[in-house]
Amino acid sequence: MHKNEIADIAIAWAKDEGWNPGLYDAECFYAADPKGFFVGELDKKPISCISAVRYDKKFGFLGFYIVKPHYRGNGYGITIFNKALQYMGKRNIGGDGVLRRIGDYKKLGFKPAYKNRRYRGYGTGSKTPINGLQKTTEVDFAALCAYDAAIFPAKRHLFLKYWLKQPGTKSYVYTLNGIILGFGVIRPCFEGYKIGPLFADDSAVATKIFGVLVGSVQKNEKIFFDVPEINPSAITLAQKYNMRVVFETMRIYSCRQPQTKSAKIFGLTSFELG
Repeated sequence: MHKNEIADIAIAWAKDEGWNPGLYDAECFYAADPKGFFVGELDKKPISCISAVRYDKKFGFLGFYIVKPHYRGNGYGITIFNKALQYMGKRNIGGDGVLRRIGDYKKLGFKPAYKNRRYRGYGTGSKTPINGLQKTTEVDFAALCAYDAAIFPAKRHLFLKYWLKQPGTKSYVYTLNGIILGFGVIRPCFEGYKIGPLFADDSAVATKIFGVLVGSVQKNEKIFFDVPEINPSAITLAQKYNMRVVFETMRIYSCRQPQTKSAKIFGLTSFELG
């Protein structure tokens, strides 16, 4: 089975699990690490999957850890999980685990870091222009990647290239005197839209970008926003728009929490890729 087929399976199963991935996520995730997708088979039938994206020599991220319901409880999950760990090597590995499984991850050596909240809200359909805000296609891509790499634990320019050009996706950058102070992305999902990432130097910039993103979606269309609890300003932003928590995960790491600029992370890229 070709690796991009495995990525398609992972997206389809994630949809079935109610995780609501983006409509065009598979190509982006595959671009992040073409070798980092695994499927477990029984009698030549796929029954489990996982992604293990190696961003660089020091950091990787696990996602799409799914065993088909009928086959759970038989050890198939830990088998493919160990395969992913083997592929990661000695990297610091991040992931987002459902809260009821955190005890299992602890037994495997992972350390809880902080909770992430998924908020649900609605588009406003308000297209008010904001000075300093540009489409990402109007700024230097290398500069945008450098801004992202100063906040995310690793460089991911190839992933961003695909992420920003997904059909139906809108993305904006806020600049002042030619300097990037933040950027945000919203993409179509199987249900509504998701914002992510939303990185900004401060809450004022994040609020401006967020307003334009929700304004790009029709009024009353669902929007989802994944927020790290370690940034109180991000929670305040979600609450300002009357968003409600619908799901929570625990961010876990195999070694330690990376020294990222958490105050600049208002919206996660995704639970599957960090």
